[in-house]
Amino acid sequence: MRVIGGCFRGRRLRVPVAGVRPTGDRVREAVFGRLGDLDQTRVLDLFAGSGALGIEAVSRGATSVVFVERSAAAAAVIRTNLASLSIERSARVLRGDTVAVLRRLARSEDRFDLAFLDPPWAEPTEPERTLRVLAGSGLLAPGARLVVETSRGRSAGEAPGLVKLDERRYGDTVIHRLALADELSSDDPKPSDDPKG
Repeated sequence: MRVIGGCFRGRRLRVPVAGVRPTGDRVREAVFGRLGDLDQTRVLDLFAGSGALGIEAVSRGATSVVFVERSAAAAAVIRTNLASLSIERSARVLRGDTVAVLRRLARSEDRFDLAFLDPPWAEPTEPERTLRVLAGSGLLAPGARLVVETSRGRSAGEAPGLVKLDERRYGDTVIHRLALADELSSDDPKPSDDPKG
């Protein structure tokens, strides 16, 4: 796997041997193409796996990223990837159950402008469970955006305070974009259920 854009474009990333489903190049390119400028963005990468999404964000201008991953092996791979790019100072890796880590983070002063959620497809209730905790945690900064990845036919779920912007399908992968309901800017498209990619 490689970083596909920004200052680290073309750099190789390690991927855990088992237990993860890396987001493909086409999907990552589509996601970041729609996110636009990430300069000064603070990123939260949940169910981080190899850390590819958070690292891609840093490559494209994000100032910091917090990776949350419950697998010790995957967390070790993220740290290796960060070290290989010399961006350890821009990142933290937190290991543990995602919801438990979010509750810990909520007691800190951390705030995030962008959150990625890529939960295991074998756990279909995990997206909504996580969204509800995240939405009520106070961790999302004004104007925060969320990107949720699910399998085809699965919903990202709903949470008070969040509104769905749109969803796009790329093969078996569906990308759902959400935002804080009261923080939508005039630049954001109206909410849409258009599943076409």
